[in-house]
Amino acid sequence: MAKGPRTLPRLSVGTSGWSYPSWRPGFYPAGMDPAEFLGFYAQRFSTVELNTTGYRLPSEEQFARWAKQVPHGFEFAPKLPGGRLRSLDVFEQRVRALGDRLGPVRISLKSPRDDGAVELLLGSLDPSLRLAFDLEHPSWDGIEPRLAAAGAVRVNDLEQPAPFRFLRRREPPDEAFVERVRALREPTYVYFRHSDEPEAPRYAEDLLSRM
Repeated sequence: MAKGPRTLPRLSVGTSGWSYPSWRPGFYPAGMDPAEFLGFYAQRFSTVELNTTGYRLPSEEQFARWAKQVPHGFEFAPKLPGGRLRSLDVFEQRVRALGDRLGPVRISLKSPRDDGAVELLLGSLDPSLRLAFDLEHPSWDGIEPRLAAAGAVRVNDLEQPAPFRFLRRREPPDEAFVERVRALREPTYVYFRHSDEPEAPRYAEDLLSRM
């Protein structure tokens, strides 16, 4: 399992997804059946982003099957597209099938700032969920205190007080990034974003080796 040193209450490192045949043989062994990918992945990392939930919401049975393939302590971080606000109850019901394997939920909002959408999300989803808002437009700057007050965070924010950290990165972990992660005291999730080549798992392994 991916654990951090004593300076970090918990560090969880993984990638954006795992089901990539092009990662074979660079990460997965040559000839490995894709049905075995998740079990292999979960032996090396303690968390993974579930980006597929941003495009099509799987059944509760599928979530339960995924949960059974990973060890205790492993966490899935499902994606919730912020533009689909009419089915929040269905989303929450289904991801709850992950049980104690449910990690933080990444809420992707690509539009300019809309405080009403944030309030709707915060008010509709169970407060026990750990919500990480992925806000790409710069007009969202300054929303961090409101999120923190609700127990939520902004993706890639390392400046404002927050109950946990949720970091996404495409580049390899340079020394500056490693030092910033080492300095964090909050529970921290780091995900390296997918590419066709198995660079993301290599970067994740590199970061863990330097902790």
